[in-house]
This record gives sequence, structure tokens and C-alpha cells, in this order.
Amino acid sequence: MEVVAKRAGVSAITVSRVLNHPDKVAEDTRSRVWAAIKATGYIPNLIAGGLASSRTRVVGIIVPTITNSIFADTVQGMTDVLGAHSYQLLLATSGYSLEAEAGLVSAFLAQRPSGLVLTGLSHAARTFDLLKRAEVPVVETWSTARKPIDMLVGFSNENAAFEMMRALAGMGYRKIGFVVAPVKHNDRALGRRTGYRRAVKQLGLVEDRSLEREALFTLENGSRALSDLVGQHPDVEAIFFANDILAAGGLLECARRDWPVPERLAIAGFDDVDLASQTVPALTTVRIPRYEIGASAARLILERLAGATDLRPLDLGFEIVLRGSTGGKVDAG
Repeated sequence: MEVVAKRAGVSAITVSRVLNHPDKVAEDTRSRVWAAIKATGYIPNLIAGGLASSRTRVVGIIVPTITNSIFADTVQGMTDVLGAHSYQLLLATSGYSLEAEAGLVSAFLAQRPSGLVLTGLSHAARTFDLLKRAEVPVVETWSTARKPIDMLVGFSNENAAFEMMRALAGMGYRKIGFVVAPVKHNDRALGRRTGYRRAVKQLGLVEDRSLEREALFTLENGSRALSDLVGQHPDVEAIFFANDILAAGGLLECARRDWPVPERLAIAGFDDVDLASQTVPALTTVRIPRYEIGASAARLILERLAGATDLRPLDLGFEIVLRGSTGGKVDAG
């Protein structure tokens, strides 16, 4: 606080007022103090009477959304493991915004958590800076694409997408559309697209970037993506949706058109949410260990708090689950 005060040209008491009673401080002074706080990376300790090194028995997790059930099992896995050790979970959503995530990281660090869990490996520069200064255990999840900030538990999105494409190719499908979340600032979506493109090249499939679409994870967007793809490519044989909700939207659109699946068009998804096994036909998909990702992330934090230092990244893998939506087409090769 003294450093912030000196940089802003005010007293430490004024800095305290800006943090606790901003309405009592002139706007120009508030602006200077907040600029100094941002420049120094200062995180105010919101634990009354606590020391700078104090920690609560709280672990924070930031997920992109809770409207999609894919993250619910991860949150539950963390809750179960942490609860057994008398730790509580604090949950927030970033809305797939790196800047929003940075703001949440700052807010969490102000609570002096025992650890933080983030989704993916893509973060704003401010997030990296905050976590470097904070010296708090951090686990990144849902990916294994590069070296983590601290600890890591997930799977290879690229390899998962590649293996699904290999399975589809093995059934004889050659012209395969692909629908994925927007890849900008999303390493999971980018990995899945990379896996799709690698499979197209290596397996000798129809290579055409107009077979690719980006869409947020909703049923309506899945329906629209399918309509758009078959409108441009009437001869497309299969569509690989990199999310089960999008895939379910595609199945519903086929039902509206009275198109038999997979005879008219094969559909595949990603995640293996509960819905996937209940659609008609049941959805071929990539099964992800969502619960274990959360449980393992919690265990890594507990191990670090217990003094462990050499905690290597955990790759929990994935499984290709073949169901009726892709049928058993004979390999054309």
C-alpha cells in the first residue's frame, strides 16, 4: 500500500479510502490511485486484520460458462475432493472473455485463496502477471497443449478430434463437415480444429475450409450450422460437431427435415454429456473425464499445499464412443 501511495502521490490512508470508501475520495485522486494499483499489481487484502501471507480455506475456479453442462462435473469433482478436506469452492464464470477472467483472478486473489483453477491455457497478459506475483497454487485444466503456469490436468483436444475423424474415416466417410466454438483466445477449440485439419490431410479426406464453421454452444446454433453446411455442400456425408449440444441441435434439424441419421447424414459430437446417450439415434462422441479433471485439480492443489513441488502435468486421456448417429458404414478403402 505504501508503494501504491508513493506512486499515486497520496497517503496510505487515502489509498485505503479509495479501496473501502471510494465515494469519499475525489474522482481525480481515485483515478491516480487505481492507475498505481494496476501498475504495481497490488492486490488489497480483504481479510480483516489478516497478514499478507494469510490464506483462507477457499479454492477458486473460473469456468467459461455454467449454461453448458460440460463444466458441471468438473466443478462437482473439485467440490467432492476439497469438501473432504474442509476446503470450500468459490465459482465464477468468464463468459469466454480473457479480460473478464483477469478481473475474476484479481477478485479471487483479493480473498487470499489457497489455490486457483482456470479453464484452458489461453489467458490475458494481466492474468499471467497477477498469478506470477501471487505465489498461489494454480491448476490449468481441459488442455495439455503447452507448459502450464504452474500445474496442469486435462487431455489433448487435438488428438481427441483427430481420433474421432479417424473413426469416421474408418466407417467410409470422406466429406466431413466440422463445427467448433470460436477459436480466438480458446486453446481448446483451436486444438480441436487442428486435430480435424490434421486428420483431413493425413487420412486423405476432402479438404475444403468451407466445410468448417464456428458457433457458440447452443442447440439453435447447431441447427443453423448444419443447415448452412448442407446448403453449401449438399453432398456432405458427415458433420463432426466439437460439442454435444451443437451436435444435438444438428440431430434436431435432421429430424425436422425428416432426414434419417446416419443414412442421409452422419452426426458426431464431443464431450459425452448425459444427453448424448439419450438422443435418437444415440450420439457418437468423444468421452472426456470431466469429473476426474476437477477431482485431480483439487488433489494437485492439496498436494502442493502439503509441500509437494514436482507435480507433473496430468493427461487423463479420452475415449471415442461409437453410437447410432454414425452407423457402421463399411470402410471404402
